[in-house]
Amino acid sequence: MKLDKEESTVKRIHKTDHRNFPMVPRVVYGRGSFSQLADIILPMRKNSEAPFIFLVDDFFEGKQLEEQIPWLFNDQIIFISADEEPKTEQVDAIVQKLKDDFEELPSGIVGIGGGTLLDLSKAVAIMMANKGLAHQYQGWDLVQRPALYHVGVPTISGTGAEVSRTTVLSGPEKKLGINSDFTTFDQVVLDPDLTNTVPKEQWFYTGMDCFIHCIESLNGTYLNAFSQSYGEKALALCKEVFLGDLAAQESQEKLMMASWHGGMSIAYSQVGVAHAMSYGLSYVLGVKHGIGNCLVFQHLEDFYSDGVALFQQMLEKQEIDLPKEICKELSGHDFETMASIALSMEPLWENAIGKDWKEKISTEQLISIYKKI
Repeated sequence: MKLDKEESTVKRIHKTDHRNFPMVPRVVYGRGSFSQLADIILPMRKNSEAPFIFLVDDFFEGKQLEEQIPWLFNDQIIFISADEEPKTEQVDAIVQKLKDDFEELPSGIVGIGGGTLLDLSKAVAIMMANKGLAHQYQGWDLVQRPALYHVGVPTISGTGAEVSRTTVLSGPEKKLGINSDFTTFDQVVLDPDLTNTVPKEQWFYTGMDCFIHCIESLNGTYLNAFSQSYGEKALALCKEVFLGDLAAQESQEKLMMASWHGGMSIAYSQVGVAHAMSYGLSYVLGVKHGIGNCLVFQHLEDFYSDGVALFQQMLEKQEIDLPKEICKELSGHDFETMASIALSMEPLWENAIGKDWKEKISTEQLISIYKKI
Protein backbone atom coordinates (compact mmCIF):
# COMPACT_ATOMS: atom_id res chain seq x y z
CA MET A 1 0.00 0.00 0.00
CA LYS A 2 1.38 3.40 -0.94
CA LEU A 3 1.32 6.13 1.69
CA ASP A 4 0.71 9.73 0.82
CA LYS A 5 3.49 12.18 1.72
CA GLU A 6 1.86 13.49 4.92
CA GLU A 7 1.09 10.03 6.31
CA SER A 8 4.59 8.78 5.51
CA THR A 9 6.12 11.74 7.36
CA VAL A 10 3.96 11.10 10.41
CA LYS A 11 5.07 7.45 10.51
CA ARG A 12 8.74 8.40 10.22
CA ILE A 13 8.42 10.92 13.07
CA HIS A 14 6.62 8.39 15.23
CA LYS A 15 9.29 5.79 14.54
CA THR A 16 12.13 8.08 15.61
CA ASP A 17 10.47 8.64 18.99
CA HIS A 18 11.65 5.21 20.18
CA ARG A 19 15.01 5.33 21.89
CA ASN A 20 17.49 2.64 20.86
CA PHE A 21 19.70 2.29 23.91
CA PRO A 22 22.59 -0.15 24.33
CA MET A 23 22.72 -2.69 27.13
CA VAL A 24 25.71 -4.42 28.70
CA PRO A 25 26.15 -7.41 26.37
CA ARG A 26 27.76 -9.71 28.94
CA VAL A 27 27.35 -9.96 32.70
CA VAL A 28 28.40 -12.59 35.20
CA TYR A 29 26.78 -12.68 38.64
CA GLY A 30 27.50 -14.63 41.80
CA ARG A 31 29.65 -14.87 44.89
CA GLY A 32 33.21 -15.59 43.85
CA SER A 33 32.61 -14.62 40.22
CA PHE A 34 35.52 -12.16 40.35
CA SER A 35 37.77 -15.22 40.07
CA GLN A 36 36.54 -15.67 36.48
CA LEU A 37 37.92 -12.29 35.35
CA ALA A 38 41.15 -13.79 33.97
CA ASP A 39 39.22 -16.19 31.72
CA ILE A 40 36.80 -13.45 30.68
CA ILE A 41 39.44 -11.00 29.45
CA LEU A 42 41.90 -13.54 28.02
CA PRO A 43 40.19 -13.76 24.58
CA MET A 44 40.22 -9.94 24.38
CA ARG A 45 44.01 -9.68 24.69
CA LYS A 46 45.41 -8.49 21.35
CA ASN A 47 48.97 -9.56 22.07
CA SER A 48 51.55 -9.47 24.87
CA GLU A 49 52.40 -5.82 24.10
CA ALA A 50 48.81 -4.56 24.34
CA PRO A 51 48.15 -4.49 28.10
CA PHE A 52 45.03 -4.49 30.18
CA ILE A 53 44.84 -1.46 32.46
CA PHE A 54 43.20 -1.99 35.84
CA LEU A 55 41.88 1.19 37.49
CA VAL A 56 41.29 0.23 41.11
CA ASP A 57 40.02 2.03 44.21
CA ASP A 58 43.09 2.63 46.36
CA PHE A 59 41.16 1.25 49.35
CA PHE A 60 42.16 -2.19 48.01
CA GLU A 61 45.89 -1.49 47.71
CA GLY A 62 47.77 -4.07 49.74
CA LYS A 63 44.59 -6.05 50.43
CA GLN A 64 43.46 -9.47 49.25
CA LEU A 65 41.63 -8.15 46.20
CA GLU A 66 44.88 -6.75 44.79
CA GLU A 67 46.35 -10.25 44.82
CA GLN A 68 43.35 -11.56 42.86
CA ILE A 69 43.69 -9.10 39.95
CA PRO A 70 44.66 -11.21 36.91
CA TRP A 71 47.49 -9.09 35.48
CA LEU A 72 49.91 -10.53 32.92
CA PHE A 73 52.79 -9.37 30.73
CA ASN A 74 52.99 -5.57 30.92
CA ASP A 75 49.49 -5.02 32.35
CA GLN A 76 49.28 -2.06 34.70
CA ILE A 77 47.35 -1.56 37.93
CA ILE A 78 46.63 2.08 38.76
CA PHE A 79 45.26 2.75 42.23
CA ILE A 80 43.02 5.82 42.42
CA SER A 81 41.43 7.56 45.38
CA ALA A 82 37.65 7.68 45.39
CA ASP A 83 37.56 10.45 48.01
CA GLU A 84 36.60 13.02 45.37
CA GLU A 85 34.20 12.93 42.46
CA PRO A 86 35.85 12.01 39.11
CA LYS A 87 37.07 14.96 37.03
CA THR A 88 37.68 15.50 33.33
CA GLU A 89 41.25 16.60 34.03
CA GLN A 90 41.83 13.35 35.92
CA VAL A 91 40.66 11.39 32.88
CA ASP A 92 42.97 13.40 30.62
CA ALA A 93 45.94 12.77 32.93
CA ILE A 94 45.37 8.99 32.96
CA VAL A 95 44.96 8.90 29.18
CA GLN A 96 48.17 10.86 28.67
CA LYS A 97 50.05 8.55 31.07
CA LEU A 98 48.92 5.47 29.16
CA LYS A 99 49.89 7.00 25.82
CA ASP A 100 53.30 7.87 27.23
CA ASP A 101 53.82 4.43 28.81
CA PHE A 102 52.74 2.25 25.88
CA GLU A 103 53.37 2.37 22.15
CA GLU A 104 50.34 0.21 21.44
CA LEU A 105 46.77 0.84 22.50
CA PRO A 106 45.75 -1.24 25.51
CA SER A 107 43.64 -4.33 24.97
CA GLY A 108 41.13 -2.93 27.43
CA ILE A 109 40.31 -1.04 30.61
CA VAL A 110 38.99 -2.70 33.79
CA GLY A 111 37.41 -0.53 36.48
CA ILE A 112 37.24 -2.00 40.00
CA GLY A 113 35.49 0.05 42.68
CA GLY A 114 32.43 2.20 43.23
CA GLY A 115 30.81 4.74 40.93
CA THR A 116 33.91 6.96 40.82
CA LEU A 117 36.17 4.18 39.52
CA LEU A 118 33.52 2.85 37.14
CA ASP A 119 32.92 6.31 35.68
CA LEU A 120 36.66 6.93 35.32
CA SER A 121 37.21 3.61 33.57
CA LYS A 122 34.39 4.29 31.12
CA ALA A 123 35.72 7.76 30.38
CA VAL A 124 39.33 6.56 29.93
CA ALA A 125 38.16 3.82 27.55
CA ILE A 126 36.34 6.45 25.49
CA MET A 127 39.16 9.00 25.47
CA MET A 128 41.83 6.43 24.52
CA ALA A 129 39.92 6.01 21.25
CA ASN A 130 38.82 9.61 20.62
CA LYS A 131 40.72 12.85 20.02
CA GLY A 132 40.67 15.91 22.26
CA LEU A 133 39.96 16.36 25.95
CA ALA A 134 37.30 14.74 28.12
CA HIS A 135 35.36 17.95 28.84
CA GLN A 136 34.70 18.32 25.09
CA TYR A 137 32.50 15.22 25.26
CA GLN A 138 30.36 16.21 28.24
CA GLY A 139 26.84 16.15 26.87
CA TRP A 140 24.66 13.84 24.85
CA ASP A 141 25.90 11.70 21.93
CA LEU A 142 29.09 13.64 21.20
CA VAL A 143 31.44 10.62 21.08
CA GLN A 144 32.36 9.68 17.52
CA ARG A 145 34.38 6.47 17.83
CA PRO A 146 33.82 3.27 19.85
CA ALA A 147 35.62 3.04 23.19
CA LEU A 148 38.26 0.47 23.99
CA TYR A 149 36.94 -2.80 25.38
CA HIS A 150 36.07 -2.06 29.00
CA VAL A 151 34.93 -4.08 32.01
CA GLY A 152 33.18 -2.89 35.16
CA VAL A 153 33.55 -4.60 38.55
CA PRO A 154 31.48 -2.78 41.21
CA THR A 155 32.60 -3.11 44.83
CA ILE A 156 29.62 -1.15 46.19
CA SER A 157 26.01 -1.14 45.03
CA GLY A 158 23.65 1.69 44.17
CA THR A 159 25.05 4.07 41.58
CA GLY A 160 23.96 2.03 38.57
CA ALA A 161 27.25 3.05 36.90
CA GLU A 162 27.80 -0.62 36.02
CA VAL A 163 24.86 -0.57 33.62
CA SER A 164 24.38 3.06 32.53
CA ARG A 165 25.35 4.77 29.26
CA THR A 166 26.86 7.75 31.03
CA THR A 167 30.03 8.61 32.91
CA VAL A 168 29.46 11.61 35.16
CA LEU A 169 32.46 13.95 35.46
CA SER A 170 33.17 17.35 36.98
CA GLY A 171 34.66 19.56 34.28
CA PRO A 172 36.13 23.06 34.25
CA GLU A 173 32.68 24.63 33.86
CA LYS A 174 30.11 22.00 34.81
CA LYS A 175 29.39 18.58 36.20
CA LEU A 176 27.85 16.54 33.41
CA GLY A 177 28.06 13.06 31.96
CA ILE A 178 29.55 11.79 28.77
CA ASN A 179 26.28 10.28 27.61
CA SER A 180 26.88 7.94 24.69
CA ASP A 181 26.08 4.53 23.28
CA PHE A 182 29.84 3.88 23.43
CA THR A 183 29.99 4.48 27.20
CA THR A 184 28.28 1.25 28.28
CA PHE A 185 30.54 -1.50 29.59
CA ASP A 186 31.25 -4.50 27.33
CA GLN A 187 31.36 -6.78 30.36
CA VAL A 188 30.28 -6.48 33.99
CA VAL A 189 31.23 -8.76 36.89
CA LEU A 190 28.73 -8.68 39.77
CA ASP A 191 30.26 -10.37 42.81
CA PRO A 192 28.45 -9.59 46.11
CA ASP A 193 31.53 -10.73 48.06
CA LEU A 194 33.34 -7.59 46.89
CA THR A 195 30.92 -5.41 48.90
CA ASN A 196 31.87 -6.96 52.27
CA THR A 197 34.11 -4.05 53.27
CA VAL A 198 31.67 -1.16 52.62
CA PRO A 199 31.14 1.07 55.72
CA LYS A 200 27.51 1.43 56.80
CA GLU A 201 27.05 5.14 55.99
CA GLN A 202 28.61 4.77 52.56
CA TRP A 203 26.42 1.70 51.98
CA PHE A 204 23.36 3.79 52.85
CA TYR A 205 24.22 6.87 50.79
CA THR A 206 25.12 4.85 47.71
CA GLY A 207 22.04 2.69 48.14
CA MET A 208 19.92 5.83 48.33
CA ASP A 209 21.27 6.83 44.93
CA CYS A 210 19.51 3.72 43.63
CA PHE A 211 16.35 4.45 45.62
CA ILE A 212 16.21 8.02 44.26
CA HIS A 213 16.79 6.71 40.72
CA CYS A 214 13.61 4.69 41.15
CA ILE A 215 11.52 7.54 42.59
CA GLU A 216 12.59 9.98 39.87
CA SER A 217 12.10 7.48 37.06
CA LEU A 218 8.72 6.19 38.25
CA ASN A 219 7.38 9.73 38.77
CA GLY A 220 8.80 11.21 35.58
CA THR A 221 7.16 12.23 32.32
CA TYR A 222 9.53 9.92 30.41
CA LEU A 223 8.09 6.86 32.17
CA ASN A 224 7.22 3.92 29.93
CA ALA A 225 6.52 0.22 30.41
CA PHE A 226 10.18 -0.71 29.92
CA SER A 227 11.60 1.70 32.53
CA GLN A 228 8.63 1.09 34.84
CA SER A 229 9.22 -2.66 35.00
CA TYR A 230 12.84 -2.18 36.07
CA GLY A 231 12.07 0.76 38.37
CA GLU A 232 9.33 -1.06 40.25
CA LYS A 233 11.52 -4.09 40.83
CA ALA A 234 14.43 -1.93 42.04
CA LEU A 235 12.15 0.03 44.37
CA ALA A 236 10.73 -3.16 45.87
CA LEU A 237 14.26 -4.44 46.50
CA CYS A 238 15.29 -1.13 48.11
CA LYS A 239 12.35 -1.37 50.50
CA GLU A 240 13.42 -4.89 51.49
CA VAL A 241 17.03 -3.83 52.04
CA PHE A 242 16.48 -0.55 53.90
CA LEU A 243 13.18 -1.17 55.69
CA GLY A 244 13.38 -4.92 56.26
CA ASP A 245 15.50 -7.11 58.49
CA LEU A 246 17.54 -9.09 56.01
CA ALA A 247 20.67 -11.05 56.80
CA ALA A 248 23.87 -9.35 55.64
CA GLN A 249 24.50 -11.61 52.65
CA GLU A 250 20.92 -11.40 51.40
CA SER A 251 21.01 -7.62 51.77
CA GLN A 252 24.21 -7.44 49.68
CA GLU A 253 22.74 -9.58 46.94
CA LYS A 254 19.44 -7.73 46.76
CA LEU A 255 21.04 -4.29 46.74
CA MET A 256 23.37 -5.37 43.92
CA MET A 257 20.29 -6.39 41.92
CA ALA A 258 18.46 -3.19 42.88
CA SER A 259 21.40 -1.16 41.57
CA TRP A 260 21.31 -3.02 38.26
CA HIS A 261 17.56 -2.67 37.84
CA GLY A 262 17.56 0.98 38.94
CA GLY A 263 20.28 1.74 36.41
CA MET A 264 18.26 0.03 33.68
CA SER A 265 15.18 2.04 34.64
CA ILE A 266 16.87 5.42 34.18
CA ALA A 267 18.70 4.21 31.06
CA TYR A 268 15.35 4.15 29.26
CA SER A 269 13.87 7.17 31.02
CA GLN A 270 15.75 9.77 33.09
CA VAL A 271 16.44 11.01 36.61
CA GLY A 272 15.00 14.21 38.00
CA VAL A 273 15.15 17.09 40.48
CA ALA A 274 17.42 15.54 43.13
CA HIS A 275 20.09 14.58 40.63
CA ALA A 276 19.96 17.93 38.86
CA MET A 277 20.39 19.81 42.13
CA SER A 278 23.03 17.45 43.51
CA TYR A 279 25.23 18.23 40.49
CA GLY A 280 25.29 21.87 41.56
CA LEU A 281 26.03 20.89 45.16
CA SER A 282 28.87 18.65 44.07
CA TYR A 283 30.40 21.21 41.72
CA VAL A 284 30.58 23.98 44.34
CA LEU A 285 31.24 21.98 47.52
CA GLY A 286 32.71 18.73 46.22
CA VAL A 287 29.97 16.71 47.94
CA LYS A 288 29.99 13.06 46.91
CA HIS A 289 27.12 12.06 44.64
CA GLY A 290 25.26 9.67 46.95
CA ILE A 291 25.17 11.93 49.99
CA GLY A 292 24.49 14.94 47.74
CA ASN A 293 21.33 13.26 46.47
CA CYS A 294 20.25 12.56 50.04
CA LEU A 295 20.89 16.14 51.18
CA VAL A 296 18.73 17.49 48.37
CA PHE A 297 16.04 14.80 48.35
CA GLN A 298 15.01 15.35 51.97
CA HIS A 299 13.65 18.79 50.93
CA LEU A 300 11.75 17.72 47.79
CA GLU A 301 8.31 17.03 49.27
CA ASP A 302 6.73 19.30 46.65
CA PHE A 303 8.03 17.03 43.89
CA TYR A 304 8.14 13.52 45.40
CA SER A 305 6.02 13.53 48.55
CA ASP A 306 5.61 9.74 48.89
CA GLY A 307 9.25 9.12 48.07
CA VAL A 308 10.48 11.62 50.65
CA ALA A 309 8.26 10.01 53.29
CA LEU A 310 9.79 6.62 52.51
CA PHE A 311 13.26 8.15 52.61
CA GLN A 312 12.62 9.53 56.10
CA GLN A 313 11.54 6.06 57.24
CA MET A 314 14.76 4.59 55.84
CA LEU A 315 16.87 7.23 57.60
CA GLU A 316 15.19 6.36 60.90
CA LYS A 317 15.37 2.59 60.40
CA GLN A 318 19.09 2.71 59.53
CA GLU A 319 19.87 5.35 62.21
CA ILE A 320 21.52 7.74 59.76
CA ASP A 321 21.99 11.41 60.63
CA LEU A 322 22.49 13.62 57.58
CA PRO A 323 25.01 16.48 57.80
CA LYS A 324 23.42 19.87 58.46
CA GLU A 325 24.11 23.48 57.45
CA ILE A 326 26.75 22.61 54.87
CA CYS A 327 25.64 25.56 52.74
CA LYS A 328 25.63 27.99 55.66
CA GLU A 329 28.79 29.87 54.67
CA LEU A 330 28.18 30.02 50.92
CA SER A 331 28.01 33.35 49.11
CA GLY A 332 25.22 34.57 46.88
CA HIS A 333 27.44 33.82 43.89
CA ASP A 334 27.89 30.23 45.08
CA PHE A 335 24.14 29.71 45.32
CA GLU A 336 23.62 31.17 41.85
CA THR A 337 26.33 28.88 40.46
CA MET A 338 24.67 25.81 41.98
CA ALA A 339 21.28 26.81 40.64
CA SER A 340 22.72 27.55 37.20
CA ILE A 341 24.37 24.13 36.98
CA ALA A 342 21.19 22.41 38.16
CA LEU A 343 19.05 24.27 35.61
CA SER A 344 21.42 23.33 32.79
CA MET A 345 20.30 19.69 33.16
CA GLU A 346 17.37 20.18 30.80
CA PRO A 347 16.42 16.51 30.18
CA LEU A 348 16.24 15.94 33.94
CA TRP A 349 13.84 18.84 34.45
CA GLU A 350 11.72 17.84 31.47
CA ASN A 351 11.41 14.35 32.89
CA ALA A 352 10.54 15.69 36.34
CA ILE A 353 8.07 18.40 35.37
CA GLY A 354 7.32 18.33 31.64
CA LYS A 355 8.21 20.27 28.52
CA ASP A 356 7.05 23.54 30.08
CA TRP A 357 9.38 23.16 33.07
CA LYS A 358 11.07 26.53 32.43
CA GLU A 359 7.79 28.23 33.21
CA LYS A 360 7.49 26.41 36.53
CA ILE A 361 11.01 26.47 37.99
CA SER A 362 13.12 29.50 38.87
CA THR A 363 16.61 30.16 40.17
CA GLU A 364 15.07 31.59 43.35
CA GLN A 365 13.18 28.36 44.06
CA LEU A 366 16.33 26.30 43.81
CA ILE A 367 18.35 28.68 45.96
CA SER A 368 15.67 28.50 48.65
CA ILE A 369 16.10 24.69 48.72
CA TYR A 370 19.91 24.89 48.77
CA LYS A 371 19.73 27.25 51.74
CA LYS A 372 17.93 24.55 53.76
CA ILE A 373 20.84 22.11 53.30
